[in-house]
Amino acid sequence: MNTREAAELIRDAIPARGGTWADLGAGEGTFTRALVDLASPRRVYAVDRDARAMAELMRWGKSESTEVIPVVADFTRLPDLPRLNGGKLDGMLLANSLHYSSDPERVLSRLISWLRPRGRVVLVEYDGRKASRWVPYPIPVERWKELCKSAGLSAPVVTATRRSVFGGDLYVAAADVEGGA
Repeated sequence: MNTREAAELIRDAIPARGGTWADLGAGEGTFTRALVDLASPRRVYAVDRDARAMAELMRWGKSESTEVIPVVADFTRLPDLPRLNGGKLDGMLLANSLHYSSDPERVLSRLISWLRPRGRVVLVEYDGRKASRWVPYPIPVERWKELCKSAGLSAPVVTATRRSVFGGDLYVAAADVEGGA
């Protein structure tokens, strides 16, 4: 998938322009670039434990309006985000990454502590796909609904689907932190 295709896929899940976002499990940054193109956030933390992938993202550089901060870390362990300074994120993107966790409920519950009230979680995941070494713990749409409820997120809205060449369907779902001012 290229950046244009990724942007088209997540377009309807990204609520507004600006803010501070994190792309968790960013890899080489296809969805990071799509997020920058769509939302022009002030800052995006691109988090991935693969140092080579983060080096590739660093070569991409910054957009004129967005500071992209590569962070080499395992996002499931809630790493420090430089210059977040106790602040909160406006949103986070988990594109083909949460399915690497055997305990997505615990990970999601911890991750949403980074979000401001009404902050957005955007998930790109597989529905109807069997587990494999590339997708060890797929999260079908119905399971995602349960995870959102358990974590205190709004009921997720599926904003896009497309058939995956790897089996099943790829879907995009958005949910927000409930409550807050």
